[in-house]
Amino acid sequence: MSLRARAAVLLTSAVLAGALLPAATASAAPPVTVRPDAAAAGWLAGQLVGGDHLESSYGGVSYPDQGLTIDAVLAFAAAKVSDDAAARATAWLAQPANLAGYAGDGVGESYAGATAKLAFAAEVRGANPAAFGGVDLVARLRARLQPSGRFSDLSQWGDYSNSLGQSFALLALARTPGGAPSAAAGYLAGAQCADGGFPVSFGQPVCASDPDATALAAQALAATGRGAEARAGLSWLVARQGADGSLAAAGAAAGNANSTGLAAQALLTGGRPVAGVRARGFVRSLQAGCGAPAADRGAVAYDAAGLNPATATRATAQAVLGLSGAPLAGLRSQGSRAAAPVPACAH
Repeated sequence: MSLRARAAVLLTSAVLAGALLPAATASAAPPVTVRPDAAAAGWLAGQLVGGDHLESSYGGVSYPDQGLTIDAVLAFAAAKVSDDAAARATAWLAQPANLAGYAGDGVGESYAGATAKLAFAAEVRGANPAAFGGVDLVARLRARLQPSGRFSDLSQWGDYSNSLGQSFALLALARTPGGAPSAAAGYLAGAQCADGGFPVSFGQPVCASDPDATALAAQALAATGRGAEARAGLSWLVARQGADGSLAAAGAAAGNANSTGLAAQALLTGGRPVAGVRARGFVRSLQAGCGAPAADRGAVAYDAAGLNPATATRATAQAVLGLSGAPLAGLRSQGSRAAAPVPACAH
């Protein structure tokens, strides 16, 4: 710690996508689907604790996880399903205690990356980010913009803002009146490593490119007019791609669904369809199909080691972005089906 041979992308999407099919049983039964992204999003909806949020566990204790819940909201919008679940999750995020616990109170504590990601999620849901849970997230985010162009945290604990939050800030503000500040896009572009990738942390002695940071930065920069830097980031992703189509986390040897899902999304929507389809194929290979227990069908494992409850929720949320190929810049929940579908299996 969830961008363009267009015909090839659409053709492949059509083959993988199929359509939601009506359930063969009673009307109360969930719809069934042959689409990998919809099946994954349907499984993800079933993981919501209390029907409205996701949790992470540390030391055997589970905690509400607002960031992961947002990842699920974005996944539902990308797959265009599970809209009822997305609405409940959005309402949970808007509760004052949950909002403040994630983005800060806006007075003594104000976290740039969390504020940006929350504002972006509100926009995807069609909510007003300037009046979300009684908070003007846009004003808060713009208040965190420094003269350098960096969005920084206000916190007694220090500044932990990074390129992931900077990318979400650009994506969120690009949808607001006035758009994203050019200085902010310039700051992110200026952080690009010599090899074309982007680091997670700013201002380090050695610029270490990271696949997740690069996939997000490429989409954010493309959305704010920095096409050259975005294309260089995509080229770095292609160069790093394994023979099986996967992308590995920084410092790791084996590919994973999280990094590959984000990379697939960026490649498919950024004009690199061949690499994007290969990345999506790897993610698809990690998805539990009809041969898996019914409760696991649709979930995506983190890696080839198999489905692990500790990592499957986050892996599935970020995998959906690559399976769907929906770009972050144009992501909207409008038109999504209300129900959470299940895979079309014979039993």
